[in-house]
Amino acid sequence: MSRRTAASVLATAALTLLLAGCSGGSDDADAPAGTPSASPTPTPTPSPAAALPKPPGEGACYRLDYAEAVAPTVEVAPTPCKRKHTSKTFAVGALDAVVDGHLLAVDSKRVRNQVAQTCPARFAEHVGGTEDDRRLSMLRSVWFTPTVEQSDAGESWYRCDAVALAGDERLAPLAGPLKDVLDDPDGRDRYAMCGTAEPGTSGFERVICSADHSWRAVATVPFDAGRYPGVGSVRTAGDGPCKSAGADAADGALDYRWGYEWPTAAQWRAGQTYGLCWVPDR
Repeated sequence: MSRRTAASVLATAALTLLLAGCSGGSDDADAPAGTPSASPTPTPTPSPAAALPKPPGEGACYRLDYAEAVAPTVEVAPTPCKRKHTSKTFAVGALDAVVDGHLLAVDSKRVRNQVAQTCPARFAEHVGGTEDDRRLSMLRSVWFTPTVEQSDAGESWYRCDAVALAGDERLAPLAGPLKDVLDDPDGRDRYAMCGTAEPGTSGFERVICSADHSWRAVATVPFDAGRYPGVGSVRTAGDGPCKSAGADAADGALDYRWGYEWPTAAQWRAGQTYGLCWVPDR
């Protein structure tokens, strides 16, 4: 899932010491008229330093819609995890936004890369499973950084959330703990990727398997990262692996069907450097 970042600038909050100056009348009755009486010098009282707001908390749950989940910042309040929710924070950390004494903008390449690499890596550690398990699930990681106002106040954090796609631009409710969920067969099935029709047909949409579906993604066809190999190469690469996956799913039947969804150039640029093997699942 791609992320956009807001063109906001992080700035350190300047805490200003306010000094209250006041003058008072003289209590000296013997002072001659017209002679100014010295006022006691007031003792400056510093304002208490304003504490920075706490960063988001790990384990917090949120009821986000898809647009909020893919936004660079979000200000939705958390909801109790026992209630319906679509997003859960699995990691929070500090932005590495200072280089050679200079504060980087929150949308600088260095800051963007830090969060874009850190959250997916920590997501893999959190939900568990193999790389194939994660690729065959509808679980995804999304991430957020402070708003312009928050960064101006000195906040410098990133927040990693886990969400589950229900379908195109829709989120599914999360159920139960997500820690190591893909290490468990029931967890893998709960968030598995299915299709509403045969891949490549007009009625096809990727959906979570708890929704109505007729096909299921059962294997991946990985490619080496780098330049997009071209449609011809990625298309033919799935014939053997996906035919074998179809035979395995048919459990010995001689007549079986299988499908292959190869990555497009746009998907490749977004990070999907693998194809998907599909079989009927009725």
